[in-house]
Amino acid sequence: MAQRLATEYVKTRLQLTEAEMSKFIQMFTEQQVTLQVKVLDKGRQEIVFLDDAGQEVVLSFEQIAGQYICRDTYRFTSIRLANIMRKAIAEFKGAAVSKRIFRDFTMVYYYQQGKVIQIKEVKDGNERVVFEHKDTLGQLELLYQKNEIEHEIQMIYEEINRLLDLRIHVRENEIHTKIDNQLKELTHRLFVLEA
Repeated sequence: MAQRLATEYVKTRLQLTEAEMSKFIQMFTEQQVTLQVKVLDKGRQEIVFLDDAGQEVVLSFEQIAGQYICRDTYRFTSIRLANIMRKAIAEFKGAAVSKRIFRDFTMVYYYQQGKVIQIKEVKDGNERVVFEHKDTLGQLELLYQKNEIEHEIQMIYEEINRLLDLRIHVRENEIHTKIDNQLKELTHRLFVLEA
């Protein structure tokens, strides 16, 4: 089995409430990770982790509208720290690109809303998709909605044709006005649906 050399988190984005920030820190302390929280100006915080090799990894959080936001890139040589961070991204529905670096290849994981949406293997400059999340339910819902809209459009066309035929056969101005108003509403609805 290949030995992982390091894990890089690129384009990481976590957005935490104050309670979630405490839980985030607790995830690491429960695993006996040595860390230090530095409170800086304007509510910013830095969490400094000490990995198994004694190297520091710093995560910077800005405080914006009551949320702690981390947009950072960092590298873990400790598999334990990398795994805790992976769990944190999943739990707090973060976004990230995680590169698990091995001697001869790199596995790249793409996270959105805390879920892995794609995994690629990069070897000798070539990329190969190993996994890709397919939102089958979402695609079926979109298809169903599209079919409903197409059905409604067809019904409107039929009603417009019926009203136009009726207008041709009726001679009274009052009924013409009512038909014209209905046609106006239907064409507006048709315009909205086709857009």
